[in-house]
Amino acid sequence: MSDLKKQITEQMKVAMRAKDKVRLNAIRLMLADINRIEIDERTELDDARVLATLDKMMKQRKDSIAQYQAAERPELADKEQQELEVIKTFLPQPLSDVEIEDIINNAMLTSGASSMQDMGKVMSIIKPLVQGRADISAVSAKVKARL
Repeated sequence: MSDLKKQITEQMKVAMRAKDKVRLNAIRLMLADINRIEIDERTELDDARVLATLDKMMKQRKDSIAQYQAAERPELADKEQQELEVIKTFLPQPLSDVEIEDIINNAMLTSGASSMQDMGKVMSIIKPLVQGRADISAVSAKVKARL
C-alpha cells in the first residue's frame, strides 16, 4: 500500500472519531476511487498514481463547481468546494510560477524542443514533475506560448 493511501486511510479514521461528516465523506470518495482503479487494473497503486487520481478528482470538483454556479445551485457548489478543500490537504505544496518556469526551461532543453511538433515530448517530461502541484492545462498553455 502506498504511503499516501495509508495517510488517507488514517485520516479517515481520525474523521470518524471526530464525527466530521464532510471530511469523512470526501475521504471515502477518494478511497473509493483509488480502490476502484486498483480493482479494475488488478494492481496496487503507487504514490504517483494515487496523486494523479487525486489531481483528477480535484479537476472534476472544479468543473462541477463552475457548472453548479452557472446553474445557480450554490448549495451544490458549496458541497463540491468543501470536498475540493479536503482533497487539497492530501496534495503536495503547489509550485510557484518561478518553479514552473524552471521546470519548463529544463524540459525544453532536455527534449531539444523547437516547434509545436515537440509539444508532446516536452509535456511528457513536465507532467510527472508537476502532477498534483500545478494545473496541467495552465502549464500546457505556457509551454504552447513558448513554442
